[in-house]
Amino acid sequence: MITNKEIKLVRSLSQKKFRDEEGLFVVEGEKMVAEASKSGFQVEQIWTRDEIGEEAMAKISSLDSPSPALALVRQPSAIKLLSESDFASALETSPSSKSPLFLALDSIRDPGNLGTILRVADWFGIDAIFATPDTVDLFNPKVVQATMGAIFRVRFHYCPLPGFLKYALAHSASVYGTFLDGENMYNKQLSPSSEGARIVVIGNESRGISPEVAALVNERLYIPPFPADQPGSESLNAAVATAIVLSEFRRQNQ
Repeated sequence: MITNKEIKLVRSLSQKKFRDEEGLFVVEGEKMVAEASKSGFQVEQIWTRDEIGEEAMAKISSLDSPSPALALVRQPSAIKLLSESDFASALETSPSSKSPLFLALDSIRDPGNLGTILRVADWFGIDAIFATPDTVDLFNPKVVQATMGAIFRVRFHYCPLPGFLKYALAHSASVYGTFLDGENMYNKQLSPSSEGARIVVIGNESRGISPEVAALVNERLYIPPFPADQPGSESLNAAVATAIVLSEFRRQNQ
């Protein structure tokens, strides 16, 4: 069964204010709930449609078609806003990571984009994602759903991005970003992991990489259209650009 108080709680978690107050977020779908249960995240409560009925599930679901299962999950404290003292440990990778690669998100605002970027990062084995504080909330229901479970596998931090990148550069990192005046990434030798951390910056959907962050990018890349002399769309979707760039990094560093 589910009480009216619990229904009210779950519904309130659609808003960031209440997610932050309660330290909880909602996970929907049998596969997603199973992913949460076997992850290191703390699952507080699980309800199934068979237990509480179709009508009650419809009241707590944010989906057009309520799923068979829904869970309340505790937000991990590690996703907090990093301070300068956290930067060194945040850049550490596991011994099994043979080709360390990081993502930095500069004001990604669309929930679908952030969720898809996490899914892409999971596919390409990204060691961690660092995001500006104004990036959309990781626990927004649309973000969670779009990750398709990657939220439970990809290390994610909010941080003051310029300060973090300055620290990384001072410790032999290479910072990459995509620009219209960058070098064709298919003609460029992307540095191997032995030369230090590699961080790929993905810019805001409409403005791209901010000037403050762009000033810290020391490797400017360009994703060429095809044919090269006949560009069509003005730009690529942020999540699509992420997938293309990470694919080339991994292809070169097999």
